[in-house]
Amino acid sequence: MSFTEAVENVGRVVDAIGVAIVVVGSLAALLPYLVRSLRGQDQRTAYPAVRQNLGRAILLGLEFLVAGDIIRTVASSPTFTSVGVLGAIVIIRTALSWALELEVNGEWPWRRGSAAER
Repeated sequence: MSFTEAVENVGRVVDAIGVAIVVVGSLAALLPYLVRSLRGQDQRTAYPAVRQNLGRAILLGLEFLVAGDIIRTVASSPTFTSVGVLGAIVIIRTALSWALELEVNGEWPWRRGSAAER
């Protein structure tokens, strides 16, 4: 196995970890909500927790998926086209991460430190 193939496989493993985090995190966020629903308990308090936990799982999974893309792009013959595609993917996923961060925490990521000062 060549170095390029090995790094490609590492990139695939990192991608698989990202997908697994999203799937397992989604189930872990949803199961307590479903249990409460089946027991007939009030769901108004559980819903925000489901959204936050689901958002966190997606955010963490996205980070791994971006890492996998970076690893695979660097491992293969990096051309201007592949680096451009990687850049577009990273920008889109970063925008998604920021939007999810806003949904989960109620503020932009760069404002987090200033909230303690207020």
